Amino acid sequence: MKRYRPNVAILLVNEDDEILICERVEEDGAWQFPQGGVDKKETPTIALYREVWEEIGLEPEDYEILDRKEGYKYKYPPGVREKKKKKHNIIGQEQTYFLCKLRSPKEKVNVHQDPPEFQAYKWIKPKDFKLKWLPKFKKDVYKQVFSDFFEVDLN
Repeated sequence: MKRYRPNVAILLVNEDDEILICERVEEDGAWQFPQGGVDKKETPTIALYREVWEEIGLEPEDYEILDRKEGYKYKYPPGVREKKKKKHNIIGQEQTYFLCKLRSPKEKVNVHQDPPEFQAYKWIKPKDFKLKWLPKFKKDVYKQVFSDFFEVDLN
């Protein structure tokens, strides 16, 4: 049976209408949104709170959920797929994206968590996101997310 792991991601917007993107620890130049898996017995919202705390050090009171959309799917490429299938019995992820407004100062973001998933972060306008920062298997999802939430065409 082909199975997708439930996953959540945050689109965090600051007072200047910039979005937060983070650079992965293991790959220079790989920028993405904070995101992670939904554990058993978690709702997507609870998973969002946990993942945001674990990855960027923000508490739920530091941001407000404005919107959410679900059903974004991607399959892992060969190689990655075999590892994930062995570990979690999955072929990819099905994501719920949360659009959130930052309530705290943007300097409160802290990617230096233990263990760290990101080495850096920056705030950019949605139109300035570059598809080249993503692995090929995630590009279609990001194109759809940018269209759905920001009316931005990343092509």
